[in-house]
Amino acid sequence: MKLGIVGLPNVGKTTLFNALTHAQAAATAYAFTSAESNLGVVAVPDPRLDRLDEVLETPKKVNATIDVVDIAGLAEGASRGEGLGNRFLADIRGVDAVAHVIRVFENPEVAHVRPTLDPRADVDLVETELVLSDVELVERRLDKTRKTARSGDRAAKHELEVLEALNVELLDGKLAKRIERAAGDEALFRELALVSDRPVLFVLNTDDDQSAAAALQQHADFVKWARDRGDQVVAVAARLEAELADLEPEEAAEFRAELGADDAGTLDVVLRAAYEVLGYITFFTGDFRSSESRAWQLPRGWTAKQAAGRIHSDIEHGFVRAQVVNIDDLIELKSFHAAREKALLRTEGKEYVVQDGDVINFMHTG
Repeated sequence: MKLGIVGLPNVGKTTLFNALTHAQAAATAYAFTSAESNLGVVAVPDPRLDRLDEVLETPKKVNATIDVVDIAGLAEGASRGEGLGNRFLADIRGVDAVAHVIRVFENPEVAHVRPTLDPRADVDLVETELVLSDVELVERRLDKTRKTARSGDRAAKHELEVLEALNVELLDGKLAKRIERAAGDEALFRELALVSDRPVLFVLNTDDDQSAAAALQQHADFVKWARDRGDQVVAVAARLEAELADLEPEEAAEFRAELGADDAGTLDVVLRAAYEVLGYITFFTGDFRSSESRAWQLPRGWTAKQAAGRIHSDIEHGFVRAQVVNIDDLIELKSFHAAREKALLRTEGKEYVVQDGDVINFMHTG
């Protein structure tokens, strides 16, 4: 899965990217100087996997990962190609969710696109450009669909109705993700890949000496507005976290404590929030002294057979049954055998809906 880091120029996107990925991408103090997107892979922290690895004595543990894209800064007029608009819009269409970085730090040496800090205004500017770009895409699709519909094609006529209604809503300034659609039209929406249809996590980028709790309190009106409409908000001092990312965990925790920074502003919190925004849960595989303990990401609501396909298509095609135990129970009992004796190991079929924290052994043919 892919998370795109977006926002106005000089809000700290690349700094947050560096903190998450240790990539050392160049961050500048001037707008529109980062023309290329940066790519990185981030391991999703999960203390449960650490404990499982210790209990099962596996030689290797493998975290679930998120692909992170630091997308070039967007500015007013991006939908018309202003600034790096064309690059921005092309890159954002390729991500599954968006981490929208909002500047709430004061630094006169770092240029900002507006004279004062105003999170809502920044969000409105970015989202307006996203919606306008979607309008352009939908109108191009409408031109094509009208021609097909004139021939009497029934599917084209229905698509035309959906697109015309969608365009009206977009022209009214509504984000695509807030526009109702029939279940049968989901395939069309996926094909359109509207940029305002992505789930969003807002990341308030704070001053180094401001705790996450203080930042969220200072901007309580914005936090309430975002959460009331269903979006998550976290706060992090991206520059500080980028510096701490290269330290040992104990040293970083000590340094953070000296600065008065709280754990609510750590990168782990940002990653877990991103994971939730993406709508994923985690299931695990591994057995006593097996080759590895591993965390796997899975869309919420997927079945055991679909989870098997995450590991290998052959396991999915040859799926027979799954042996399932909760990770906390397995850690406490230390083996599948002990879990079976306590009747905590279950046998599930292909339609079983996987739950977060399931440890699964798949039985399959072939």
